[in-house]
Formats: sequence, structure tokens, C-alpha cells
Amino acid sequence: MTGEILAPLGGDALLGLLVGLTTLLLTARVLGHLAGRLGLPAVVGELLAGVLLGPSLLANVLPEVAGLLLPSDGGQMHLIDAVGQLGVLLLVGVTGTHLDPGLFRTHRRTAVTVSLCGLLLPLACGAGLGLVLPAPAGDAPADRVVFALFLAVAMGVTALPVVAKILTDMKLLHRTVGQLILMAGTVDDAVCWFLLSLLTVTATVGLSAGAVVGAIAALVGFVLVAATVGRVVVRAVMRRAARTEGPGATVAATVIIVLAGAAITHALGMEAVFGAFVAGLLARSPDPAKLAPLRTVVLAVLAPIFLAGAGLRMDLTALRDPGLALTALAVVAVAITSKFVGAYLGARLGGLSSQEGLAIGAGMNARGVVEVIVAMVGLQLSLFDVEMYTVIVLVAIVTSVMAPPLLRLTLSRVRVEPEERRRLLRMEGGEPTPALRASPPP
Repeated sequence: MTGEILAPLGGDALLGLLVGLTTLLLTARVLGHLAGRLGLPAVVGELLAGVLLGPSLLANVLPEVAGLLLPSDGGQMHLIDAVGQLGVLLLVGVTGTHLDPGLFRTHRRTAVTVSLCGLLLPLACGAGLGLVLPAPAGDAPADRVVFALFLAVAMGVTALPVVAKILTDMKLLHRTVGQLILMAGTVDDAVCWFLLSLLTVTATVGLSAGAVVGAIAALVGFVLVAATVGRVVVRAVMRRAARTEGPGATVAATVIIVLAGAAITHALGMEAVFGAFVAGLLARSPDPAKLAPLRTVVLAVLAPIFLAGAGLRMDLTALRDPGLALTALAVVAVAITSKFVGAYLGARLGGLSSQEGLAIGAGMNARGVVEVIVAMVGLQLSLFDVEMYTVIVLVAIVTSVMAPPLLRLTLSRVRVEPEERRRLLRMEGGEPTPALRASPPP
């Protein structure tokens, strides 16, 4: 209300927030370190941190201990979620600053074929599977169709935040295959978020021509404005920030631009992550080394909190039911196979080698927390029950855990090109050596 001063957070609320953040970050860092010792990226341990602390293990076996370590109050958990959301937006935004726009011009055909094949095949397989499985909302034709389409979207997504973290942890962000995975994953997720918004409207108030036209107009309008006016304004801001001594101005400008992009897409009814990534694409600094402090904080602190927090809502104890376990195996098998085969075929049609195609198939398969978000929406709309929600979450965990070792295995057989070495130097703020300078970067 006007004139009323809101009291600052304090007392038990502040204590619960601090203890919860400490628990999540400490557990995520420890398990991330252990994952590294086992030859896996830290993201694997960070994802499992929340699973171990949540109802899948600690909250189920020792609820008193879990209650001391993590807040049980919904308001305090929302505060932790807010920190995690900040982490994922900055993670995706910083990843966008490392994407090479010139790569799309030189690999346009490959990016398009990977996006199309890696999306259409999982969508078709997911919809077919949804028509066979029992629909929690009922067997009415309309309910079954909406359920099948929701399952199709869950199959089609690629978890951009998790893929970005995996590629960063494995130091693969400069590889052409890594860049193509991010490009194709961005397109696929943008389409899936668009479909998800339409399905949400259909499940609540029914589908109308106005809803479809409005969603398409919002998506196209945002991309066009970002590519024209936004591109000019953001580049001017980043150039001015880069002229300031020290990294502070560049870091602040990048954070503001990324959060503004996220806010705009969220206000337009799209996913905030999409806006953050597009804003990151625009906010490429002339001096990439000045973004090193931001990368360190995001990757070492904020991203682990986000990944661990996402695992808190995963309850895998329901898989003790044999019937549900068989359903889960079928869904996991269809999800993995359709995405892998689709992305692989797209890569081969785009002119990549067999090993590069296998690597893209492995990277595109990571569903992570985006899959969880789709499952949560389905649960909120009563299109998924708790059992189906758990199955979809299992897909997110399995695909995120299997992606890193497969990426390492397949990319170890792909030769590092001079273009990739130049890209790595640009990311680290260095200058190409004379031998690499002969062929200018795209």
C-alpha cells in the first residue's frame, strides 16, 4: 500500500533461507566434485543433490533431518526457487554470449536439419505413445488427445540450461558440435514452449484462433525486434561497457540485458529462458575476458543451487510399483531412441560425419529440468497424475546423466578444427596465433 514500508526479511524466514541455500549448495558442490572424480561433469552430481535431499531419499527416510536442513514453508521455498531461477536465466544468458553467430551462416543446413528431425520424430513418437497409455484426465477423446500432445511436447524438448552446463563443464562449448547442439536445442525448445502455451490454453479455456494468432505474433514479434532494434541498442551498450576499465560495467550490463530479455518473453506468455538466451546472443562483449567473473559465480554458485533445487520435487519412490516401472521403461526407451535417432539423422542429412551425428544425438537427448517444467504444468492441469509426472521426471534424470559420457566418447574421435581453436581463444579473450590467423573466423 502507498506509504507503507515493507519490513525486511528476518527471523525464522531468513534463517530457513540461509540454511536451505547452504545445504543445497554444499551438497551440490560435494556431489559435483565426486562426479568429476568419476569422470562425469559436475552437472550430474548437482542434479542428484536435490534428488537425494528430497522425497526420493532423505525427506522420505529421515523427514525430521530434512526439515532441519530445508524449509518446509512454501514462502521460504519460493525464495530458494527465486535464487535458482536467477541462476538458470544467467546460465542460459552467459551461454548465449558464447554462441558463434557466424556458425549458423556456415552450417545453416545442418542446424535446420538437426532441429527439424530432432523435434518432429520425438513429437510423433510421444503423441503415438500418449494415445496408447491411459490418460489420467479420462478416456474422453478430447482429454486423450490433449494428454498425448502434452506427452509429445515432453518428448520433444531439449533442456537448454542443462545442455549449456554440460558443455561448459566438459569444456566443449567452443566445439562446432557443441554450438550446433545449442542452436538446434534453442529452436526445438522455442517450438515446444510455443506448443506448451497453446496446450495450456486448450486444457483450460479451449483452443481458439485468437490464442494461436496471439502466440505466433508474440514469438515472431520478439525475434524481429531483437534482431533489429534490440541488436543495435545492445551492441552499443556492450561496446560502451567494454571501454570502462575493469569487468564491472560489462558484467552489470550483461546481467541487465539478460534479465530484461527474460522479463519481456515472460510478459508475452513465453518461457523466460528463451528470452534470456536471445538476450545473451545479442550481448556478446567485444572483450569476452571481462565476463569471466560472471561465469565463475554463475557456474560455481547459482547454477548448482538451481539444479539441486529442481531435484527436490522429484519423487522416485513411486517406481516401486511394477506396472508403473514397466510404463517408465517404455517411456524412457521411446524418449531416448526417438530423440537420438532424429538428431542423428538430421546431422547426417546436414553433412556431418557419423561420429559427429552420434555426438549431436547424445547432446540433444539431455532433457533435464525443462522436462520437469513440462511435467509440472501437466500435473497442475490434471493431465498428468503423480505417477506419470514421476515417469517424465525419470526421463529427465536418465537422459541428463547419460549425455555427458556419450558426448565424451563420441567427440573424442572427432578432430579439433582450427576454427574451433580460434573460437576457444575468442571465448577466453585471447588472440589467435599467426598460424590460426591465416583463416579469419566467421
